[in-house]
Amino acid sequence: MSLSITGKTAIVTGAANGVGLAIARHFADKGAKVMFADMDDERLAKEVGEQDEESNIRFFSGDLREKLTIANLLSATIDAFDQVDILVNASRQVLRSDPLNPDDDAVEMALQQNLMTSLRLSQVVATRMVKQAQDSESAGSGGSVGSIINLSSILATRAHPELMALSISNAALEQMTRSLAVALAGKHIRVNAVAMGSVMSASLQEKLKENPDFRDVIEKGTPLGRIASPTELAETVQFLASDGSGFMTGQVLTVDGGRTLLDPVSAPAH
Repeated sequence: MSLSITGKTAIVTGAANGVGLAIARHFADKGAKVMFADMDDERLAKEVGEQDEESNIRFFSGDLREKLTIANLLSATIDAFDQVDILVNASRQVLRSDPLNPDDDAVEMALQQNLMTSLRLSQVVATRMVKQAQDSESAGSGGSVGSIINLSSILATRAHPELMALSISNAALEQMTRSLAVALAGKHIRVNAVAMGSVMSASLQEKLKENPDFRDVIEKGTPLGRIASPTELAETVQFLASDGSGFMTGQVLTVDGGRTLLDPVSAPAH
């Protein structure tokens, strides 16, 4: 089973910090050509550094909720690397929501950021993948010509009132994963997702700064007794991006240390 992604080109969104940054760095370290994409241009420039034409990394800053920005991201990737083989939709927004307040727009905002941005970018990138594969041997042999990976949360199947927006948007994202997997299977493009438990993301880091005791709550609610590192998640994403998962599509892999086996509602995932 080959887990190699050497020589492949990947777009990773949410790549300025946390999990997205860890995935983008991991892919680059494993020999992939990587476009780091995020809204935070200052943080991107700091993390990526000087953009050397001979380097296997570039960065793109912009608001991917805008359709034109999505088109510009793809164009920048093609200009830099000539193709795109992997898309990792790692950008996500964690919003607190009030389920009884009709003026609370957290659900709408979460759907826009966590679902629609990923859907539109997936559609644009998949179209490019199809174009690239039209005359290739892999398109004729049934081999995979592209892989799209969405980052979800175990909250997609859990309910926590204050995180209703995240739950709804991730449940929709997982159904989008299955729907796109069927729609794109005939084009030899695979679409899968990873449902995260407690990973040391940027949002969780902030939560633990506010409430250090929350770490104990998480660890006691996780059978493996710890919080995952972003690198551990990146390795799972690499598997889904590689030929090692070549016969997998429409799947949601749960990476939660056993959390969903006994997850109490009082200890939400982040």
